Order: sequence, then structure tokens, then C-alpha cells
Amino acid sequence: MTKPFLLEIGTEEIPDWMIPPALEDMRRRFEALLAEHRLGGQVSWVDATPRRLVLRADGLLARQPTRTEEILGPPESAGEPAVEGFARKWGVRREALRIVETPKGRYYCLRRKVPGERTVDVLARVLPGFILDIPWPKTMYWTTKQGPRFIRPIRWLVALLGNQVVPFEIAGVRAGRRTSGHRRLGKRWFSVTIDTYEQRLRDNFVYVRAEERRRLIEDGIRRLLDGTGFQVKPDERLMQMLVYLTECPAPVMGTFSEEYLALPQEVLVTVMRHHQHYFSVLRSDGSLAPRFIAVMNIPDDPAGLVCSGNERVLRARFNDARFFWEVDQHKKLAERVDDLAFITFHAQLGSYLDKVRRMVRIVQELGGSELAQRAALLSKCDLTTEMVKEFPELQGIVGGLYARVQGEPEEVAQAIYEHYRPEGMDEPIPSTLEGRLVALADKIDTLRECFRIGLVPSGSKDPFALRRAAYGVVRILVEGELSYPLGQLLGDNEALREFMLDRVRYYLRDVRGFPYDEVNAVLAAGWDDLPDVLRRLEAVRSVRPTQDFEPIAASFKRVKNILRQANFWDARAVQPELLVAAEEQALYEAFVNVREQVAQLRDRRQYEQALLRIASLRTTVDQFFDRVLVMAPEKELRDNRLALLANLYREFSSIADFSEIATG
Repeated sequence: MTKPFLLEIGTEEIPDWMIPPALEDMRRRFEALLAEHRLGGQVSWVDATPRRLVLRADGLLARQPTRTEEILGPPESAGEPAVEGFARKWGVRREALRIVETPKGRYYCLRRKVPGERTVDVLARVLPGFILDIPWPKTMYWTTKQGPRFIRPIRWLVALLGNQVVPFEIAGVRAGRRTSGHRRLGKRWFSVTIDTYEQRLRDNFVYVRAEERRRLIEDGIRRLLDGTGFQVKPDERLMQMLVYLTECPAPVMGTFSEEYLALPQEVLVTVMRHHQHYFSVLRSDGSLAPRFIAVMNIPDDPAGLVCSGNERVLRARFNDARFFWEVDQHKKLAERVDDLAFITFHAQLGSYLDKVRRMVRIVQELGGSELAQRAALLSKCDLTTEMVKEFPELQGIVGGLYARVQGEPEEVAQAIYEHYRPEGMDEPIPSTLEGRLVALADKIDTLRECFRIGLVPSGSKDPFALRRAAYGVVRILVEGELSYPLGQLLGDNEALREFMLDRVRYYLRDVRGFPYDEVNAVLAAGWDDLPDVLRRLEAVRSVRPTQDFEPIAASFKRVKNILRQANFWDARAVQPELLVAAEEQALYEAFVNVREQVAQLRDRRQYEQALLRIASLRTTVDQFFDRVLVMAPEKELRDNRLALLANLYREFSSIADFSEIATG
């Protein structure tokens, strides 16, 4: 007979962004716990609200299966007293022992059946550790410094195996069947069973399923906007945030004065989204409407008090933004450059004035125009503005907006506006060449300087977002089709080069979806020009299904192994007069002929045709290996044949190293 299991960890409010990773960890580790302790069953679902983490599993056994245990005793050669002593120790007769073969010889062994432990007892023992081992970015004490740590104080615990309470305790909180409803609207304490758990929480204004809360928000927004001609500005991150900030969500729509629409849309949306957690509302033409949608943590607002309160708060925030905008216009960006000397980039790396000067030099290295250099110089000046001090999420955006209204060329304004891109996986790269150059300069400077002083990411720690910066460099170069020499830009820091190469591999494999062996093959042939890397990868992908490709790749593996074993990488000139076998003469002639064709195709970047020409050598290479002894006893013949293979390997590995291709 199997049983369901329910675990609820009741806490003070958990930060919304920490909840999804914690749930995934709970699912993974509880599945492992069930397997490790032979309890059967599987996790059915995990979910959460701000005040509770919940796990439901089904199909758990009532107790562990009986297992057979073998206990190794003394060797067969031991004396009788040792054997009798071993039997007495385990409370059995001497006749119960048997001889078994082991790698160390023949030993006495006791085989016995061990009854399984009750599942409720196993869970009572392991659940405290399971709960306290949930990984959080930060944890806290809430009893004493010797007490347990968790993301927030644990206030109640529900742990039920079928109808039975799993008895354990954490920091004085005993597990039971009592849970808590909505902080304001529900009962403070009430009992549940596994079957009644979700409905009883609903009755007390708690929707424990995140998908149900999302549906309540989405349906409520649709009802609010129905017939208005307005639409909500899509914002998946905000939606997920609100789902995990509420237990009983309901949206309300408020208004604000049209006069605020004189401010840039980016400023208004940032105030609503980042500071108030409101959805913006758009007109049918995509322009901002004087409306917003807030999400309450109560089911309704019949008197309109919540809505009016949100309108009052938003009005104050918009007034602040308007004041900052007007004050900041008294001093142009160009007049703020010297002020960057008073803002520290890093204690060991100087000020932001030092940084923008380095950025200008990098833009110059990249051959950027005077407009791009101007954008690099002004790119960080908005850090000195009141608007960015109040709304730091607007860095770059405010600089671009100010540059535009202050009469800077449009190329400069747009480059400043977009130079932090791409900040996320889905955000586009800067739309202009000037913007791409400034973004590259910013990211490359950060990478160079941080690696220079040893600020290298380790594990999950990356305080300067260097992985994101490196990923941004890769995306801008590839998607912007900028063939700048990456190695030259990175300098001679080997740790930085390896770090960047890892980001290149990640982008090509995990983002663009190329197989690992094709990525390895192409990168082994050089990765200085990333757009060219992508073209070569696409050529390999195109040619790989042809009949000669994988066989020639297998031959190249053999060539590489022979050269490695012989420690012979000297691609010296082949001496034709020493080619005595017809097959090696044929290979040399084919090599010379194909080499010229491949070189011409490679120069024209016609990589697919070049790879097909290389693969056409398959039959000639196979015949060479079938009938020619490379490691001939005569040194001259041996070295000449090795030189032929070395030339073959070097010349035809400049597009992709065939030896890296996995062959079946």
C-alpha cells in the first residue's frame, strides 16, 4: 500500500526571485532522497507563495523493503576462535556463516535479512536536514547564533504521510497538520489533510498554485481592459514577480494625468515597473496611455481605496522624475565629463573618467568614427545626473535621452542609449555601428581591467557580471558581423582568453545549437574572427551529412594520432623523389591539386565547397593507409611520409580540425 506525502514550510515573506530556484532544488533533492532511502514514489508537484514552500509526493511505501545484508568476517585461514568470535558478535551460530570469494581471497560471511524502517521514521529523521539545506543566496538566524539558518524565520511546518503527522522539529517549531491562511483575510491557524489542503487554503484566501495566481492576474487584466481600446504592455518578468509577491492577487486599473506623458516613455515605464511594480498600459498605436495596472494581494477593492492610494503614490514618483529631468537639463552631458573623476569605477581601477578614456582608446583601436568616440566619452556621464541617482535602472537610457534633447548627433545619442546592450539573453544588440563599438569598448575594458587585477569569476560568484560582459562581446561580434581580431582586443592575458573561449563555446553550443564536436573542430582552427567562425560552422553542418565527410574525419584522427605518437609536427617540404609507393605518390598529387583549390575557396570564404574538396580525398587517403607503412624502418622514407601527413593535416585544418569530429 502506498501513501501520499505533503510538506509545507511556513515562513515570513521570501523574496520573489529566490523562490523558483528553491522549488527546483526541493524537487531534485527530494527525488534523490526517496531513491537513496528506498521509499518509492515520486514528487508530483512543488509550488510556493511568499509565505510558504510546498512539496507534494505520491506513491510512497509505508516502510522500506526488507534488504539482504552481507557482513564480511575473518578470512578462511583465520583460526577457529576468530570465526566463533565473529559469530558471537552478530548473535548467530557458527553454522550460519558461509565462505565467499572476494578480490582478497576467501572470507567468512554472514548474510542476513534487515527489515525496512517505517517511512514515517525515515522522513522524521531526514526532513530537518532536507529543509535547512535548501540553498539560498543569503540566510539568517532568528533564534540564536547557534540556531539554524534559513532564508526567513520558519513559523510553521506541515508534514503529512497519508493521515499521519511526520514528527520532527526545527528551531522549536514542531511539524503538524496546522497551516495559516492569508495574513489579513484568512484564519491564522487551521488544520488540513492532504486531500483538503488546497481547498482549505483557497477558503482562507490563499491560492497555493503559482499558475492559478497567474491566471487570476491575467483574467483580471483582461476584464479591466475589455472595451477600453487599451492593451497591457507585456512584461513576463514583472508577471512572475507579482505571482510570487501575492497569495490572493487581483488587478486594479488606475489613472494619472496626461501632463506626465510629456516625460519620455522610458522614464514613466521605469517608475511604474521597477519602483511600483505596475504594468504600463498602451494605446492601440503603441504609445503610453495615462493608465496603469497594479496587483493587490486582496480579492477586491470595492471602495477604490487601494486604487486611489496607488494613484497618489505614483503621482509623487512622477513629480520626482519630472523635477530630476528639469534640473538635469541645466548641465549638459559634455559638461559632466570631468565630474566622472569623482565617481569610482573600482578602487584599483580608478574613476569612471579613467574608464571612459580607456573606452575611447578602444573605439579608436576598432577604427570607430569621431561620432563613436564622442559617444564613448559621454556614455557614463548620466551617472552624475539626479535622474540616474534616483532611478539607477535608467543608466545609459537617460544618457541617450539627454544627449538627444541637448543637441548631440543622433548617432551619438542612440549609441549612448543602447551601449549597455545586450543585458539579457533575449535583449537585442545595439542597433547601430556606433552603439556596437561603444558597447564592445565598455565590456572589453571591464574584462581586461578586472582580469588584470585578478577579479576572475569563480563558481557562482561574479560580482562584476563578467560572464554577461563576455557573452555580450560574443553576441555583438557575431550578430553584428564585426570581424575584429578578438585575440588582439583581449591582450595577452591567458586567463581572460580561456574565459572568453568558454563563452564562445557556450554561445555556439547552447544558444545557436551546434553540436559540441563541430564547435570544437571549428574553434581548433582558430576563433579570432567570430563571424567567420559562424560561417565555418554552418559549412561543417551543411557538409557533414555527405558520404565522405565522416570517413575523412576518421582518417584525420588517424593522421593526428600517428603524428602525436611520432612527435612529428614539422610540416617540412615533401621530397617527391622519396615517394616510392604508388599510393603515396597518388596522395601527394591529390594533396597538391586539392590544396590549391581549397586555398582559393577559403580566401573567398566558400567554406562548404572547400570542405567538399577536402572530403573528396577520402578514397586516396584510405588507399594510402591500406598499402603504405608510414613508420618505415628507413628514416628518410619514414620522415618523408610523416611530412606528407603533417602537411595534409596542417593545410586542411584551417577551416575545421576534422580530427575533432565524433565518428561512429
